[in-house]
Amino acid sequence: MKILIVTEAWDPQINGVVRTLKMTTRLLSESGHEVRILTPYEFFNIPCPTYPEIRLTLTLVSNVRKRIDEFKPDILHIATEGPLGWAARKVAIARGWPFSTGYHSQFPEYIHMRFKFPLAISYKALSNFHNAGVATMVPTMAMLEALRVQGFNKLVHWSRGVNTDLFRPDGEKFQRGDAPIFLHVGRIAVEKSIEDFLKLDLPGEKWIAGEGPERKQLQKKYPNAKWFGWLNGDELAALYRSADVFVFPSRTDTFGLVMIEAMACGTPVAAYPVTGPIDVVKSGESGYLNEDLKTAVMQCLKLDRNHVAEEAKKFSWINATKQFFAALRPIPNELK
Repeated sequence: MKILIVTEAWDPQINGVVRTLKMTTRLLSESGHEVRILTPYEFFNIPCPTYPEIRLTLTLVSNVRKRIDEFKPDILHIATEGPLGWAARKVAIARGWPFSTGYHSQFPEYIHMRFKFPLAISYKALSNFHNAGVATMVPTMAMLEALRVQGFNKLVHWSRGVNTDLFRPDGEKFQRGDAPIFLHVGRIAVEKSIEDFLKLDLPGEKWIAGEGPERKQLQKKYPNAKWFGWLNGDELAALYRSADVFVFPSRTDTFGLVMIEAMACGTPVAAYPVTGPIDVVKSGESGYLNEDLKTAVMQCLKLDRNHVAEEAKKFSWINATKQFFAALRPIPNELK
């Protein structure tokens, strides 16, 4: 099958959406499918306000149609709801093509936190976008139920996985002292609620890895924390292994790949009991969930790291890719 994936999220961005699409693309290709990724970098584009890593396509629908026709896909999947996604959606609807979509980020909440834009209007627009397709793939069952309440009506579960060859308990570690290390990895932005972690009174060091618009302000406000910037591959795995607890304060993530990466390295996760963590962290087994984040953090110090790593193995990229492929719908030959 020739599978076209349309996405605003791609290299050189570093986030869970990109990692998910890259791993899915790799496994589909290894299964014999031909996968083409259509991104804003093929068109004139501008940085997204407050999220400049993401590029927004500024081009005519006819230019997007031309790129689609050059590939002649058997299957169309629209991963993101940006201008490029809307253009591909318009082409598909005009031709009567079936297409699937992915719900990766809670953009209504992101926009509301920045500009106080009404959630109801954002959700109405997004449900309209996704309901035109044959399936909207959602990373957790809790997120699926939340979107159903918002009027999304073609929801299917598409889970996530972790690379246990890279993220594993044994391996290199960063130099550290005897005091506990409390770690957060991710984009440093308002929707991630990182200050909820930084302001905790904890008996050890706080390490932060990542970049984003809030880093400069938070680094100035919390100079005693250790700031690493973005890390990837072996360095990131070593960082996870070096920490005693991974702290995930976000209330807006649809999944949170960094949680299972940390777990796979044996590091338990402390988080709020909200969408994302409630489907990823088994409280008392691979971490703790509590509205009192400090309580969750301190409880994590008691967990067995080997058991935490075993819990992470329940998340498989092979199984996730099977779910993804099962939700796709071929374009009938008579419509191509």
